[in-house]
Amino acid sequence: MASSPTLSKPTAPIVRFAIEEDVPLILSLIQELAAYEKASSSVLATESSLRSTLSFGSTSASGYARTLLIFHPASPTPSVSDAPLATSATTDSVPVGPPECAGFALFFTTYSTWRAAPGIYLEDLFVRPQYRGRGYGKRLLGELARETLRIGGKRLDWAVLKWNQPSIDFYEGIGAKKMEDWWGMRLEDDGEERLTELAQAGVGVEGD
Repeated sequence: MASSPTLSKPTAPIVRFAIEEDVPLILSLIQELAAYEKASSSVLATESSLRSTLSFGSTSASGYARTLLIFHPASPTPSVSDAPLATSATTDSVPVGPPECAGFALFFTTYSTWRAAPGIYLEDLFVRPQYRGRGYGKRLLGELARETLRIGGKRLDWAVLKWNQPSIDFYEGIGAKKMEDWWGMRLEDDGEERLTELAQAGVGVEGD
């Protein structure tokens, strides 16, 4: 009888720090997140601006933020030929496709004066829709928690849109708390040049 192909077993999801070659992927994930948050027109990032502002790898000294990528386990791909295998005593394996990126977490270091300790701020967390419900979001947060502890940090912070109830429920389910007594404030150049206007109140820092 013809032997049946053996499917290679999927491995666990892979989480790694992004490298510079991942910039196109990071931009695509940012755009997908913005579309989910109904804010596609707000994305001004480009591959060039990401390359010049992100840190790559786990120990890069340049850049302002780092990115974790999570990859769905490699899965069997169709065989080159679907024809029955010839009678053989050997067992062939179906080729395995490359892992697919399931999501990302982009973060940077913060500091708490009250605790005199660093922390991490999670700027973006996104899992592609087809990979949700597999624990990938929690895995990314788990890796961020480990990174926070590794640097001697005391807290992991992030923001969530008020209408995003599924995410709010998820975050509360892992023990996160809403900062009810705090309001997020922002000053940016958004056409009215508010940030540039305020900068005129500064005259330069001595020794800079």
